[in-house]
Amino acid sequence: MGDRTTELPEKVCAKIPQQSEDLELIHRSQAGDTDAFDELVTKYRTKIFSMIYGIVGNECDAWDLAQESFLKAWRSIHRFRGRSSFYTWLYRITTNVTIDSLRRKCRRSEVELDDTIPTFLPSPGDNYERAEIRDQVYAALAQLGPEHRAVIVLKEIEDLQYREIAEILNVSIGTVMSRLFYARKKLQSILRPIFKPAEVQNEKLGFSCNAAIALP
Repeated sequence: MGDRTTELPEKVCAKIPQQSEDLELIHRSQAGDTDAFDELVTKYRTKIFSMIYGIVGNECDAWDLAQESFLKAWRSIHRFRGRSSFYTWLYRITTNVTIDSLRRKCRRSEVELDDTIPTFLPSPGDNYERAEIRDQVYAALAQLGPEHRAVIVLKEIEDLQYREIAEILNVSIGTVMSRLFYARKKLQSILRPIFKPAEVQNEKLGFSCNAAIALP
């Protein structure tokens, strides 16, 4: 029999050098090297901001929570043992910080929908209809509870796998699927009067999620 070469999926191959680079920066950070941790922050801050923004829908709050998450990660970096990838570990910290913030806000007062609609104008390439749809989607997301909002963002915006989401949220894959099912049905119910019936019956959220809620 001839030699058989097993090719790894492209996505997996791309992660291998990234994880190796992260480990070097993590080891230096654990030794107190702030410059190394700054490199990790620079590498992941856009993804972290986008994830938080998708949950809270407010630009200023998202940057504040991103800073809080990175600060917590720095204080906890010595506890990182490499049992998961760094970005999964960081996402878990960020998700917990964001959900805790939303719970505190809900306890203080009812969240106004206007506070969860993006405060910036669409870029010149966006048309009015897309900007309007994005606002409506964020307003609908604001009506979900923190846990359901988080799972929607991690799956639909961040495009993570069920296993990754379960690891980040520290729940079972079954819980992820249950929350995602509930969140999608809830969003379909909220958005049904706005979108065409055929769009509402879409397999995901009832509309083209990536086009509707992609950040500018």
